[in-house]
Amino acid sequence: MLLDELEARRLIAQVSDKEGLRDHLATGPRTLYCGFDPTADSLHIGNLVPLLTLRRFQSAGHRPILVLGGATGLIGDPSGRESERSLNDASVVAGWVERIRSQVAPFLDFDGTAAARIVNNLDWTRDLELISFLRDLGKHFSVNAMIARESVRRRLQRQDEGISYTEFSYMLLQANDYLQLARRYGCSLQIGGSDQWGNIISGMDLVRRRLGREAFALTLPLVTRADGAKFGKTAAGTVWLNPTKTSPYSFFQFWLNTADADVVAYLRQFSLLDLEEINALADAVATLPEKRQAQTRLAEHLTSLVHGARALQAARRISACLFDGDPRTLQEEDLRQLELDGMECVRLQDDRLGLLAAVVASGLAPSNGAARRLVAGKGIYLNGELQEDPNRVLDFADALFGRYTLLRRGKKNWRLLVRRTDGS
Repeated sequence: MLLDELEARRLIAQVSDKEGLRDHLATGPRTLYCGFDPTADSLHIGNLVPLLTLRRFQSAGHRPILVLGGATGLIGDPSGRESERSLNDASVVAGWVERIRSQVAPFLDFDGTAAARIVNNLDWTRDLELISFLRDLGKHFSVNAMIARESVRRRLQRQDEGISYTEFSYMLLQANDYLQLARRYGCSLQIGGSDQWGNIISGMDLVRRRLGREAFALTLPLVTRADGAKFGKTAAGTVWLNPTKTSPYSFFQFWLNTADADVVAYLRQFSLLDLEEINALADAVATLPEKRQAQTRLAEHLTSLVHGARALQAARRISACLFDGDPRTLQEEDLRQLELDGMECVRLQDDRLGLLAAVVASGLAPSNGAARRLVAGKGIYLNGELQEDPNRVLDFADALFGRYTLLRRGKKNWRLLVRRTDGS
């Protein structure tokens, strides 16, 4: 059963009526939805949990609807926020909606009896009349109950930050989404992060009151790290699904560097691997942690799933090269990934630069004297070649693809020297 698998994967935080939902799902294909508000021009790795949960439901024969918040994204969800969101222009939000639409489409199947849909809640919210909205929907919501919601109560308790009526009304708009989807497509289940519980059960109750139908709510746990640090953050910032914001190589490295204490949980929650394989990888973590088999499998699986087989090949190629390989085997796209976020870069304007000056400019040595000692100690490499002449001049005519030079100190300290071009 699907709910049993979700429980085994630790993917259920709250459910409105577990046994009722179990029977509901068992008696025929059902329609469910999850909403994604466009708060940026890309989703991030935390969004993979609900996105792949929709896919799990679809694989079990149910019909997923992915709702893009063209309307709710204009308002801002107070859930999980300590302060008011900045409001974005409608044109900006509309652009983000379209970018996210193309980003999420590959994760679901849009053909067959369980065909997925992607819809925009602006379609049924744009022309809402205020009086009708307040009379038809607002009367079903108790202000007392709304104030008691965790997302609202926390903000009201802060002396320096209240909550605007704009964000206070978000709950009604999300509840109306559930009602509209129930009417249009027979939707009977909403899923989302555990911070959405209050919003989701408000919608569930509205469907029951207005339509007299069964409706259910299920939330997914917010992913955390075992050490208490925030999931999905690196020194470079958020890990995005858009390859122009987070390169496939850095995406691969993020998962590859997962701590032993976290990797099995991430395999359960993020991957589509079967539980038997995950249990075998858990045994490997316990008995042979130094081999990092679970981290490698997680990184390869998710990179292929999100970015495709070609991106995975590139991530492997770059990783092998930087570990103990020949940089001249890298492709130009590989070097562009390193330039984006995979390595500290130094952009140079001079076509010819002394080796010692390059080492200092890259931060691999504090002075020309220190750089000279590194060269004398056989500690400096250019594009994989040991440098023994401290007076060498770098010529970008010999650079990789006419633009890139990989500078290395010792085994692991890399810098990418990038020749400036017009506009860069």
